[in-house]
Amino acid sequence: MPKHISIWFFTGVLLLVYGVIIFGAGIYALSNPPEHPVVLESLHIDIWWGVALTLIGAFYCWKFVPSGKE
Repeated sequence: MPKHISIWFFTGVLLLVYGVIIFGAGIYALSNPPEHPVVLESLHIDIWWGVALTLIGAFYCWKFVPSGKE
């Protein structure tokens, strides 16, 4: 059991979870378009932002994973 866990690991977990949620919402919005779309809906920014957060979160989780070597 490690003596301490880096705050960056928890940040990575949080970014990963938020990224998956936002990406899922973007995919849902893509398959069920709203009746009155917003002006720049064609950019699908929720999908891009979800992918970016997921990748950053996965990197932080991988980089700062707690190990029992300390």
